[in-house]
Amino acid sequence: MIKDRLRLSEVLNHYGLAPKNKMLRCFMHDDKTASLQVNLEKDFYKCHACGKSGDVIQFIEDYEKITKHEAIKKAGSLIGGSKLSVDGKKQATQSKHPSTGNHQPDTGFLARMFSYFKNALHASGPAKEYLAKRGLDNAVLEIGYNSGQFHHGSRRDRQLIEHAVEIGLLLDKGLINNRTKEKAYQVFANKSLIFPLKNKEDEIVSLYGRSILDHDSPEGSAQVKAKHFYLKNRSGIYPHYPNSQTLKLILTESIIDCASLLQIKEIVHKGCRTELVEVISCFGANGLNDEILSAIKGLAELEEIIFCFDQDKAGKEAVEKYAGLLKEHLPSKQNDRFLTKEAVNGSLIMSQVVYSFVELPCKDVNETLQLHDETLFTELLEKRIFIFSNEDGTGRRAGLKHQFHTADSLSSDKVTGLNPVEITTSKSIPSEKDHWHSATEFLEQKDLLRNLNQLIEKAGIIGEENSRLLLFLITISYLNKSPLHGIVQGSSGSGKTHIISRIADMMPPEDVLRFTRITESSLYNWGEFDLFGKIIIIEDLDGLKEDALYALREFISNQVLRSSVTIKDKKGNNKSSHKIVKGQFSSLSATTKGETYEDNMNRSFIVAVDESDEQTDKIISYQNRSEQEKAIGFIQKIVRNLKHYEVINPYATQIQLPNNVKNKRRLNEMFQAIIKQVTFINQYQRQVAPAGNYLITEIEDIENAIEILFESIILKIDELDGSLRQFFEKLKKAFKDDQFSRFDAMAVTGFKKTQLQFYLNDLVRLEYLKQIGFANKGFTYKISYNDNIQRVRKDLKEAFIKQLEELKRKK
Repeated sequence: MIKDRLRLSEVLNHYGLAPKNKMLRCFMHDDKTASLQVNLEKDFYKCHACGKSGDVIQFIEDYEKITKHEAIKKAGSLIGGSKLSVDGKKQATQSKHPSTGNHQPDTGFLARMFSYFKNALHASGPAKEYLAKRGLDNAVLEIGYNSGQFHHGSRRDRQLIEHAVEIGLLLDKGLINNRTKEKAYQVFANKSLIFPLKNKEDEIVSLYGRSILDHDSPEGSAQVKAKHFYLKNRSGIYPHYPNSQTLKLILTESIIDCASLLQIKEIVHKGCRTELVEVISCFGANGLNDEILSAIKGLAELEEIIFCFDQDKAGKEAVEKYAGLLKEHLPSKQNDRFLTKEAVNGSLIMSQVVYSFVELPCKDVNETLQLHDETLFTELLEKRIFIFSNEDGTGRRAGLKHQFHTADSLSSDKVTGLNPVEITTSKSIPSEKDHWHSATEFLEQKDLLRNLNQLIEKAGIIGEENSRLLLFLITISYLNKSPLHGIVQGSSGSGKTHIISRIADMMPPEDVLRFTRITESSLYNWGEFDLFGKIIIIEDLDGLKEDALYALREFISNQVLRSSVTIKDKKGNNKSSHKIVKGQFSSLSATTKGETYEDNMNRSFIVAVDESDEQTDKIISYQNRSEQEKAIGFIQKIVRNLKHYEVINPYATQIQLPNNVKNKRRLNEMFQAIIKQVTFINQYQRQVAPAGNYLITEIEDIENAIEILFESIILKIDELDGSLRQFFEKLKKAFKDDQFSRFDAMAVTGFKKTQLQFYLNDLVRLEYLKQIGFANKGFTYKISYNDNIQRVRKDLKEAFIKQLEELKRKK
């Protein structure tokens, strides 16, 4: 209704009336004492002298002395921001901002406020959690957050508040804060995501707010329970006015749905298409307003309008309504691209704009993209249904292949000019031969681990087949109550930092914290839940001092840090306080040192970088880098589709690690943890325990866990760390019983002088090498302990195989 959309304050501003202390001189009689009271909160007025009262429409009727019908017409014109005289002729608005004098919204002020809201988003955990829940990426989209604090504290500025009240960011309710004794305001879209609405000049002219609060709660005020907020005198289009050369226009019902589509690069990535596709939002099922309609009418090249509205009754009725409305307003196009060579008495037939809609598997666009991979949406667009057809009037499906295309000629059933939209999509991730199209379907496939490993390679980790899969399983453990930790060990320049960084790229970015270094006290200074449900990446473990390592070690072991700190109370006095930081997180770290972090390594899985010549050749020969970004995005969706489960392993006591393993008890815990992680990743294929939210491990999970973890177990058995072992094996292969110099070793291993000497000294200290000669003449070396690590590997593998066969026999 008009009364619900037009505020009394706007009407007063339109007529140049400025109440003082909520009072005006009554215009209906000779009033010298200002007896007319206005209630701007309830949009109501009353004269205490003559008794006249009413709402905004009655006020217009009384003020201009016009009929009710004329007053309603005038009120409707004020909603659009323009003046309309009684005779129906539009006039320029006289509304001015008190400080700028502009006839248009103060775009500069709105731009500054939106910039503030964008920055506020980064500091709000709840807002970022809501974004993650809705699958929205503020690194791609223009999104802000209104915490309701922009006019408080040091930011409290009289001019800012006046601007905010004028525009509608603050509502003056005439209240006083009992504590501060200052005027209190109701905040527009408090605790809401903020989206900008823009005019033709791409300036912000209004804002939309979407509350992040739980609206099912019975608590809270009416405003708290509201979900959607618009500034008064709403104008502008989200995300912007469509390009004048737009050929295909996608309309969504809501701004959240529109934002979701803007993240699909195949749809909106500029400069990579043969046809220009734009996406804009309506303001609800009945929100295709005059401004949007006018913008669409201005698209001279437009070929097709595609509706992506909700699947409820209101959404379907709106598609039918607006398709008919647009068809009436958009005339036939006088452009050769719309002419078909369909013979009708030897002449060409001119077509109109085509109308279609997308059938969604979920209630709306956003939910569809939350629960499915974005490649599904391009498929849904390919299968869109045309609304107007000369076949049976019911519409028909577009007969499209993998790409939307423009047909060079149209058959007899296409006389209406139904030109499909062109959006280039890549089927390499997933590939055309794959029978799955979404993250859920990917997780349901039988050879999940093998295909996941291949996908990880496409994301940029070449070789390291078991190591990369182990690191992936360790990292996604942040979703569970007992997260795991990994240390990647290798020499300088071996690529260890690249591996952990690339694994981190595959995780939802809002859950990842990357650190080059950690100071001694920094872990103690996080908020209580800031590190809860996170992934921590430490690029250089060698750079951490002992106190920082101790804090990290305690965090990993106990998932909590407690410290006694000194704080100042309200009076400025020092007082002691107990600070707690809870840390349910998984972590990956990189180091060049093998045995320096023994205590940390006891709590972590050790992965050695493959520094062989064969691995180097794999990396050099890898050419298919174009798939990396798509693979990373798809893996992120896989992780987001994993649900929280605990795991029951009925075989936990029936398979044992060998006795010669160092720290066998702790390693057995880690071994059982990886079995649980393999079960967890296979959750779409595993039985859920009847008693609760538990997955049940199968023998196949144990087999896969052994294969993935095998090299890490060998590192626990081996006295040498990963890099030192690879270095020693190269020496054994090259020299056997022969003496060699450090220059000979340099030629064989490829290591430079400093690193090489470090390894040689370690092997001498551990008595694997014998040092011969004197320093002034140069040492030579000889292998003194020829351990048989391959034999150890063989025995361990056979022991596991024997236990697995016994399990299968008992099953």
